[in-house]
Amino acid sequence: MSDLTTDELIDLQKSADAAYAGLAGLAGDEHRARWEQWRVAAERVQAAVTEHATSAGLNRYEVGRAVKKAARHSEDTAGA
Repeated sequence: MSDLTTDELIDLQKSADAAYAGLAGLAGDEHRARWEQWRVAAERVQAAVTEHATSAGLNRYEVGRAVKKAARHSEDTAGA
């Protein structure tokens, strides 16, 4: 983990990614409900990334990119 990310940001991103993955194969009202869950989770991630970047004086884009990379590739480095 770098100064760009925190465990909380990574966990929020993993939650949003899981919500998005849950959309696969759904249709109708079930899809709309799950999509709303994903949208809310994604908004939480974006707000947290913005807050972290602003408070730490970091580039918001770089923080977001680092969080996504850490969340989506953490299993690659878990044993390192």
